[in-house]
Formats: sequence, structure tokens, C-alpha cells
Amino acid sequence: MTYEDDKTLAEALKTAREAGRACALATIVGTRGSTPRKVGARMLVDPTEGLTGTIGGGCGEAEVIESAYRVLKTGFAERVRVDLTEDFTTWSPAVCGGVMDVFVEPVAVQTGDQKQLSEESRARAPDR
Repeated sequence: MTYEDDKTLAEALKTAREAGRACALATIVGTRGSTPRKVGARMLVDPTEGLTGTIGGGCGEAEVIESAYRVLKTGFAERVRVDLTEDFTTWSPAVCGGVMDVFVEPVAVQTGDQKQLSEESRARAPDR
């Protein structure tokens, strides 16, 4: 991910938390073979605003989005294995030849106490 990707994702996460919306964060934690994105790529799934970032698109990303909605419903993180090794003769554009492991975790709504602590921490932090 680039600095701009990180910045965009952080801003979307901040906006969702301030609005009181729970989201799910998907992070590629492992890859093997050829994959569209590498370890560290992240995607935020906000049920109200949609997606921010990408873990590669296509059917694999759709699997992760489904997982994100389960995570939001249950509150429990999941690890999703996205297999992109389908037979090359299928002509599927989703065949990269590799496998990605994606960790999908809930991002809780910020409570009043957390918000106050966050504001106090920012007030004490040195200017950058």
C-alpha cells in the first residue's frame, strides 16, 4: 500500500468511527504464488459508505466482503483463504495462480470514553 492508500483508509475509518458506524477491516496477511496484491494491503468494508481500498478485486474480494458482513454480524474475526489457482483453461480473469490469506476483523464504534482518551492523547502529542 502507498502512503496515499493508507491516508485514505485512515480517513475513511475515522469518519466511520465519528459517525458511530462499525466497519470491518480486511488485511492480507499471507500470500503464495502470484496474487493481485501483497501482504499488508488493506480494505475497509463500511456497510453504509462501501469499500475503501482493495485486496485485489474480483471473486476473491467478493469472498472477503461476504466474510466482512459475517464479522460485523458476529463480532468475531475470520481468516479467509482466497484461492486464485483455478484451472487456467477456464479463461477466468480471477486466475492469478496464487493464494492469499486475509484477516478480517471488526472495527468497533468509538465509545465516549475512547473518544475522550483519543482527544486527550492528541492534545498531548507533539506537533508533527
